[in-house]
Amino acid sequence: MARGKIQIKRIENPTNRQVTYSKRRNGLFKKANELTVLCDAKHWKTSRVFKKANELTVLCDAKVSIIMFSSTEKLHEYTTPATSTKELFDQYQKTLGVDLWITHYERMQDNLKKLKDINRNLRRQIRQRMGECMNDLSFEELRCLEQDMDNAVRIIRERKYRVISNQIETHKKKLKSVGEIHKSLLQEFVSVIKFIGRYTLWCVTM
Repeated sequence: MARGKIQIKRIENPTNRQVTYSKRRNGLFKKANELTVLCDAKHWKTSRVFKKANELTVLCDAKVSIIMFSSTEKLHEYTTPATSTKELFDQYQKTLGVDLWITHYERMQDNLKKLKDINRNLRRQIRQRMGECMNDLSFEELRCLEQDMDNAVRIIRERKYRVISNQIETHKKKLKSVGEIHKSLLQEFVSVIKFIGRYTLWCVTM
């Protein structure tokens, strides 16, 4: 005989609710372990784990968060309704007295410190190249700075001459083009004058 569908609702008796919580919690852990071991069964097991988690939430007022990744890196997750994964993580940290993000935070702090050091050094180098902040430089540092400035001036001068040379070539091409246009117009003008002269002579002889 087929079993009727069991209605899932909150257990009102606190003792019974706690007993049910313990049993179903262990059952959920068992299903999760099976999901980990039985990789080929992950698809149908996933729905069963989520079903067990939802029943645990409804029956026992439990807060549940499940995060799973398949072997293909596909994410599956379940979180008790009306809450969030972050809230459960925060409660987890508070209960155990741990900080899950401390390592990441410390790494970010180290990276920030390195970036600040780089930025400070670059700003100091810029000021030194403007003739500032040089009182603490040694003779060798001043010599290296002078050499760097000489190289920079040489590069700038070469670039300036290259720009001037390009501008001169551009102007030469423009002048050549204008000269060719002038020559063409002059030839047309001479042709017109000759035509007028011949036409005038023809009119006189008529």
